[in-house]
Amino acid sequence: MALRLVADFDLGKDVLPRLRAQRALSEAAGARGCGADVLENNYESLRVLNVERNGNIIYTYKGDKGNIFFGLYDCQTRQNEHLYTFEKDLQVVSCSVNSERTLLAASLVQSTKEGRRNELQPGSKCLTLLVEIHPVNNVKVLKAVDSYIWVQFLYPYVESHPLPENHLLLISEEKYIEKYRIQVTQEDGNRVVIKNSGHLSRDRIAEDFVWAQWDMSEQRLYYIDLKKSRSILKCIQFYADESFKLMFEAPLDISLSDSGFQLVNFGCDCHQDQEKLSKHLTLCVFTNHTGSLCVCYSPKCASLEQITYSVFYIHKGHSKTFTAALRSAGSHVTKGITFLNLDYYVAVYLPGHFFHLLNIQHPDLICHSLFQTGNNEMIDMLPHSPLQSLSGCLVLDCCSGKLYRALLNQSYLLRFLWNTCLDCEKMAALHCVLSCGRGLQVLEGQIIQWVSENVSACHSFDLIQEFIIASSYWSVYPETSNVDKLLPYSSVLTWNTEIPGITLVTEDIELPLMKVHSFKGYWEKLNSNLEYVKYTKPHLHYNNSVVRREWHNLISEEKTGKRRSTAYVRNILDDAIKVISNLEARNLEPRLTPLLQEEDNHQRLLMGLMVSELRDHLLRHLQGVEKKKIEQMVLDYVSKLLDLICRILETIWRKHNLHSSVLHFKGHGSAAEFAVFHIMTRILDATDSLCLPLPPGFHTLHTILGVHCLPLHNLLHYIDSGLLLLTETAVIRLMKDLDNTEKNEKLKFSIIGRLPPLIGQKICRLWDHPMSSNIISRNHVTRLLQNYKKQPWNSVIDKSSFRVEFLPLNYFIEILTDIESSNQDLYAVQGHDNVDAEFVEEAALKHTTVLLGL
Repeated sequence: MALRLVADFDLGKDVLPRLRAQRALSEAAGARGCGADVLENNYESLRVLNVERNGNIIYTYKGDKGNIFFGLYDCQTRQNEHLYTFEKDLQVVSCSVNSERTLLAASLVQSTKEGRRNELQPGSKCLTLLVEIHPVNNVKVLKAVDSYIWVQFLYPYVESHPLPENHLLLISEEKYIEKYRIQVTQEDGNRVVIKNSGHLSRDRIAEDFVWAQWDMSEQRLYYIDLKKSRSILKCIQFYADESFKLMFEAPLDISLSDSGFQLVNFGCDCHQDQEKLSKHLTLCVFTNHTGSLCVCYSPKCASLEQITYSVFYIHKGHSKTFTAALRSAGSHVTKGITFLNLDYYVAVYLPGHFFHLLNIQHPDLICHSLFQTGNNEMIDMLPHSPLQSLSGCLVLDCCSGKLYRALLNQSYLLRFLWNTCLDCEKMAALHCVLSCGRGLQVLEGQIIQWVSENVSACHSFDLIQEFIIASSYWSVYPETSNVDKLLPYSSVLTWNTEIPGITLVTEDIELPLMKVHSFKGYWEKLNSNLEYVKYTKPHLHYNNSVVRREWHNLISEEKTGKRRSTAYVRNILDDAIKVISNLEARNLEPRLTPLLQEEDNHQRLLMGLMVSELRDHLLRHLQGVEKKKIEQMVLDYVSKLLDLICRILETIWRKHNLHSSVLHFKGHGSAAEFAVFHIMTRILDATDSLCLPLPPGFHTLHTILGVHCLPLHNLLHYIDSGLLLLTETAVIRLMKDLDNTEKNEKLKFSIIGRLPPLIGQKICRLWDHPMSSNIISRNHVTRLLQNYKKQPWNSVIDKSSFRVEFLPLNYFIEILTDIESSNQDLYAVQGHDNVDAEFVEEAALKHTTVLLGL
C-alpha cells in the first residue's frame, strides 16, 4: 500500500495494561483505586476523547458502578496519569485539559439508563463543567443547556512557564463559538484555583456557522457561514498572547444549506452510525508549511456506480473535481470517504474501492497524482473504520483507539515503480518516492537502477529527463520557500492522456480575501502563493532557452575566431570549475567511468552559463534570501544534475562489468558495450532537448563506444546528425590507437573531414599519411589565397625556375612562393604552422600520382 500507518499510540497497549495492573494491585491490597473498577467486560468503554496540541491524549472509561474516569497519556514520557473521576453515570461528549494540567473542561450528558435525571443540574440535557484538578478542588458549571457543547483549551506556543490566564473555546450545537478567559492563581503551595470563578469573561468568536474545524497544532479555527446561501470559509488564528485575528474569507462553490451541523477535530466521536457515513458530506481543510491551503470536499453519495470529490487548491487558484468509478457496478458504499493530510500530498481513501494520492504542491497535471483502484492488499492494509486526520500527518482511529502517523510507503512505491505498466502511474510513483526525502541517496540509487533497465519503457515522457529534473528539484526544494515557483518540477508541461478509472474537471476559483496586512510564518507563505497566482503571468519556472542561445553564440564565435571579452568567458569557466569542485566534494568514492578527467570546453561553457543564468533568475525573484545562499543553491542544483548523470553511467558500467580496455579503439564492441552506448545515446538526447550540461568526458566515452559498436556508415550518420560529438581527446586517441589499414584509413579520413578546421589541422599533424599531407597543403593554400590579389604575370613568374613540365602547377607554386615571401612576418605573428610552397608541391604531386594509379 502506498500509505503506511505507524502507530504512535494504542489504547489496548499503552493504557489497558496499566489499568489491569492497577486493578491487580488494588485487589491484592483489598482496596479500590481509580482503576480498580475497570472490568474486562468494560473494555469497550475505554476510548479516546481528545488529542491536545502537545500530543497528550485524553481518554475515558467506566467502572463497574458507572463512574466516569478521565486519564491522560503523556506522549513524551509514555506514562499514564489519572486526571479526574465523576461518580455519576454520564456520557462524555467532549473533554480538554490545559497545558499545565491544572484545569479540566468536560461536556457531559446524563445517561438515559432507568430514566435517571441529571442530579447535578436538573432539567438540562448537556452539562459543561470546569474542574480544578491540581489538586482536585472545585467544580464550576459553565453551561447547562439542552444542546450539545464541545470544549477545547487553547495552547500557547510558548509553554516554558505557566500562564496566569487560560483560554477555553466552547462550541455550541446552537451554532456559536465563545472563548472564556480563565484566570488562575496558586494557593497553599501548588494548589491552583480559578480566580473570580463567579464571573468569567468571554468573547463571541463566531456565530451562525454550519461547519467548523479545529487545527490543534497551529491553533486555528476554520468555520463556514452561509451568506445568501453561499458558503464562506473563514479562519481565525489564535496567537501566543491569546489574541486572535480573522485571517481570511474564501467563497466556496459547495452547498451546505441542508447538511446540518458538523464539527471536525473537536475531540473524538466514535458513536457515529457507520451506515450513515457514506450518506453525509465530508469536508476538511489541510495546510502545510509551504503555504498550501486545500479544502477537501465530498458531497452526499447518491450513486452506486461512482463517487465524486473535490479539492479546492486555494493557494493555486483552482479546484479539481474527481469522479471515480466504484470497483464493481452496483457495489454498496458502506464506509465514508476519508481525506488524510500527508504534507506534500492529500490521500483520498474509500475502503475497498480506491486510494488516490493528490499532489498539492504541483496539482496542475493529473499524472503527478497516483490513483489506485481497490485490491486485496489495499483492503487489508488500511482500517475500515473512519479515520480522523489531525494536524500534521497524525491520523486517529476513534473506534480502535489508535493514533497513527501517516507516511508514504517508500518500499511499496519502489516495488510499484518496478511493476506498473502505465506511464501515468510511473510518473506519479516516481515523484511520490522522491518527495519522501528520507535516505534520498539510497532511494535515488534504487530509482537509477530502475531507470537504467526501463529507459525505453515510457512512451508519454522521457524517463531520464523526468528523473533528472525531479530529483534535482527535490534536492534543493526544502532549503528555501518559493523555489517551487522558480525551478522546474517536471519535464512534462502538458498531459492529455486519461487516467483509468477517474475523470477530472478543473475550474478557476475566487481567491480568498486576506483580512490582515502583516504576515508571518505560514500566513506570509500563503499570501506569497496568492500573490503569485494573482499577478504572475507567465509562470516563473526557469528554463534553459537563454542558455541555449548564448551557448550556441559562443561556440559559433569560437569557430570563426571571434570571441567576446576574455573576462566574460573566464567568469563563465570559473563558474564551471566551482560546479566540478562542488561535485567532486559531494562524491568522495572513485568513479569507474572516465568522466570529469578532461577539459571539454564546450560542456564547461554550458555548465558555467547555466550557473550564471540560474543565479540571476533566482536573485531576481527570491526576495529576502542572501546572495551567498542563492549561489550555493545554484551550485548544488547544477552539481546534482551532473552527479545524477554520472551515477546513471556508473550503474550501467557496473551492471555490464566494463573495464578500462573499453577506452581503446582496438577491437569490436560487445553486447555490454552496445547496451552502455544505447543508454548514453538516450542520456545525450534527454539532456540536449533540455540544454543541460554533461560531465566533461561524456562525449569522448560516447564516441569511443560508437566506433566500437557501429558500422562506418552508421557511425558517420550519428556524427552528421549530432548524436556523436567528436572531441579532440577522442580523435587523438583514435589516430594513435588504429594502424593504417585500408579500413582504418577510410575511418580516419572520414573523421578528419568532419572535424572543425582548427582541430582538423592539429589532428592531421599527428597522422603520418599522404592523405594527411594533402589535407594540410589544401588548408595552407586556402589560407594563403583568401586575400590574394592578382599581380601582373611578369612580376610573379620566373621562367628559369621551372622544375617540372606541368605548367599550371609551376605557375601555382610561384604564386604561393611570392605570397609566402611577402607575408612571412605576418604569418609568424599569427602563429601559422610552418608549411611552405615546396611541401604543397610535393603533396600535390604525390596526390596526383595516387589518383592516376602510377
